[in-house]
Amino acid sequence: MKTQHITLSNNDQLSMISTFSTLINAGIPILETVDSLLEDSKGNTKKILESTRDDLVQGKPLHLCFSKFPEVFGKVTINIIKASEEAGTLDVVLKDLKNQVQKDMEFIDKIKSALMYPLIIFVVFLGVLLLILVVVIPKIAVVFSQLKVELPLPTKILIFASNTILHNTLVLLIGLLATGAGIYFLFKFQKKIVLRFLYSFPIISTIVKEIDLTRFFRSMYLLLSSGIIITSALQLAEEVVMRKDIAKSIAYTQESVLAGRRLSDAFKENRKIFSGIMIRIIEAGEKTGTLDKSMQDMSDYMDYQVSNMLKTLTSLLEPFMLVFMAALVGGMMLSIIAPIYGLISQVGGK
Repeated sequence: MKTQHITLSNNDQLSMISTFSTLINAGIPILETVDSLLEDSKGNTKKILESTRDDLVQGKPLHLCFSKFPEVFGKVTINIIKASEEAGTLDVVLKDLKNQVQKDMEFIDKIKSALMYPLIIFVVFLGVLLLILVVVIPKIAVVFSQLKVELPLPTKILIFASNTILHNTLVLLIGLLATGAGIYFLFKFQKKIVLRFLYSFPIISTIVKEIDLTRFFRSMYLLLSSGIIITSALQLAEEVVMRKDIAKSIAYTQESVLAGRRLSDAFKENRKIFSGIMIRIIEAGEKTGTLDKSMQDMSDYMDYQVSNMLKTLTSLLEPFMLVFMAALVGGMMLSIIAPIYGLISQVGGK
């Protein structure tokens, strides 16, 4: 069975890890846990559990069973489970992992809900625009052509756009499908280049930075609390971030810690990435020997920061998009009404 490309939805992943955690914490052996899960499973979840059961029967540890599904379990998750199996703390770590997956889902839901409103407004605008160009403009254009009225430039542009859509519908559909397919394959095979381009925009860049730092601190908390040494944790956490400059800063931090320096000292040399409050919290964790707890505090703080940023951005974006839509639709309607008003004025003058 090919396992490399098997995926699970966030809800299915959370459900599986949550049930694993509950049953193992109740003292049920891991093989019996998998058998219990198999009774009600279906789809990709069933494929993962069947493969896991076969591997467990052969004596393989759980982290090796899960590592066959890289699209479901990332390197951070695999290494956390590996460390907990070696330390005999799988029940505790699975509980922490379940909580963090749940937080990740809530975090992603916040981002999706913030993006949903602008997307709906944009779709509604496209629908209104298409309706005007396909239904309204052709009827008005016939009247204008019969009366042989001199039309202003905006009206000519609207009529031209309407004629293009109506007389070249098939060509336009093929063009749109080709463009969509091109974007899909570009994103699939050159994802890093596409994302790097998107992240270069000022507002998006700032939001992605905050999201990256949230995921970084959350991963560091899980890795350190499961017993993984800080240099290995930094190497693994580097893979969860999206921005190249943040990944480079984490790689530099790992090199600094390997050279015997403190984590907070390495952060101080990357103040463009790590703020003063982050450095102070990490310093406090290093002094008290609770660095993993400091990482958790930072992930919660960054989660709060991102939520506030998204709320502010959404509240600013809503009126802007409404005004923008009103201006465009109003401009289009004015382009239709202006020639009619001019014609009425000419008739009235006579």
